[in-house]
Amino acid sequence: MKILLLASAAIVVSSAVSFADETAFKATLVSQTVLPANSVIAAPADAPAFLKQAGKFSTPDRKRATTLGSVPGLDGVRKTGLGLPFDGQAMQGFSGIKTMTDGTFWTLSDNGFGSKANSSDAMLMLHHVKLDWQAGTVDRLDTVFLSDPDKLAPFPIAMEGADKRYLTGADFDIESIQPVGDGFWIGEELGPYLIHVTADGKLTDVIPTLVDGKPVLSPDNPTMALPADPTKPLPAFNVRRSNGFEGLARSKDSSKLYALMEGPLYLGDGKFEQVDGANAIRIIEFDVAKKAWTGRSWLYPFSGAGTNIGDFNMIDESTALVIERDGGAGLADKACADPAKPEPTCFDKPSRHKRIYKIAFGDDNVGKAVRKVGYIDLLNIADANGKAKQGTENGIYTMPFVTIENVDVVDATHIVVGNDNNLPFSAGRAVDKADDNEFVLLEVGEFLAAK
Repeated sequence: MKILLLASAAIVVSSAVSFADETAFKATLVSQTVLPANSVIAAPADAPAFLKQAGKFSTPDRKRATTLGSVPGLDGVRKTGLGLPFDGQAMQGFSGIKTMTDGTFWTLSDNGFGSKANSSDAMLMLHHVKLDWQAGTVDRLDTVFLSDPDKLAPFPIAMEGADKRYLTGADFDIESIQPVGDGFWIGEELGPYLIHVTADGKLTDVIPTLVDGKPVLSPDNPTMALPADPTKPLPAFNVRRSNGFEGLARSKDSSKLYALMEGPLYLGDGKFEQVDGANAIRIIEFDVAKKAWTGRSWLYPFSGAGTNIGDFNMIDESTALVIERDGGAGLADKACADPAKPEPTCFDKPSRHKRIYKIAFGDDNVGKAVRKVGYIDLLNIADANGKAKQGTENGIYTMPFVTIENVDVVDATHIVVGNDNNLPFSAGRAVDKADDNEFVLLEVGEFLAAK
């Protein structure tokens, strides 16, 4: 496939021109804000003592760690310089963003420390933030902690017997957010479920996932149970762990939600859903008023080295932004000589595919593949004027993070993009330092206007 790298020159186009899915558009850095990695906030005053510290079960054997910072954060064999447990709740990593009309943003912290098994003391949080593009800072305006006081979760939660039934990463893995008039819709991965909470975080709806009328289940779905007899078949599930809803977009009239899986559905016989030989994931339509799946869906095929998506938001009624990535971290100039023998001083699997695609879908291609209009390369962002606080070299700003999970439109020519730093486990900016959370404002007018 032909890939055009635009380090120094932009493509001059008319917005009426159509582009193939492998056309690259120039992105220029306008500003960057940085939230330091070790940003920890206190649990609410009424939270159980168990939730006052987070990450107590992050050891390989899941035994309780009692000394703060005693379990080192590791990205493979590389220490990140931070350790668990934290004294409080980690504000990061951010996994989904939505631009508000006043210029602020809503974002959310995902389930905690990477799995259902080690996140029972990680509180689920939504954050209202101001990205100060002039000062380069991330200012937290408010945090909403999720809870289930009315016992609406269809399974026992980690805080089942607590006076205040706060929700944790052992209950849901929240990954994407849409603020609405009566609260928030959230896409999650353990079920996967579509969930709704009120403006103050109280759970109101937990909606199982259906595709073509059939349940979609991950191995972490609470209905999954191993058979008592080892000779019996294992329970069937049809999506890999952590491949549930990573993206959640909303139609401009707010009547529909579009939930995007992170990984493809398993079809059986060793096969996953594909389009023209490439793994493809589902965009599933949801009717907000009926609180029901409509039965309509679209397929999003991965390109080249892409393996996962990071976030998903609408541009207008028929086009959207999708972050597509590989599983690499760091830049190739610091790659290990032998990837099979990773060392603490190099990246064993450097970043090669970190993109934001513009896609088109609607009534004309229901049940078929979306159309990829073009992309911007997050490893090749122009910064000739040195706007970045960190991450720019030779006039090019890069986002070499394993997970980049925040993108939305800011205005007709700009988008916001941010990473999920998987605190304290990801180190992509440096080989030996936990990633900060970086949000950037990018000028991408031609990309947004492309047809």
